[in-house]
Amino acid sequence: MLLYNVTLILDDTAAEEWLQWMQETHIPEVMATGMFVSHRLLKVIDSPNEGVTYCAQYVAETMENYTEYQDVYAPNLQADLNERFKNRFVAYRTLMEFVS
Repeated sequence: MLLYNVTLILDDTAAEEWLQWMQETHIPEVMATGMFVSHRLLKVIDSPNEGVTYCAQYVAETMENYTEYQDVYAPNLQADLNERFKNRFVAYRTLMEFVS
């Protein structure tokens, strides 16, 4: 099992709009790809960064699911994020493997 984590640091002015868009549009679109079995959305409360920090996490059962997501679906989904919130966020993406 793999955990795909996307950490976003948002300008204060974009945070509320982004959160609504994530919950109503983006996360449902990501999950509709069928490449992930679960997700969660977390708000970082002790971030050293200015702005508001969130982590969107998605669980993939196999590396093949994750790779297919990255190759087939991620480019368009990330383009939508970049277009809607241009210059109002930075994102860091990591892939982790469950150990226990």
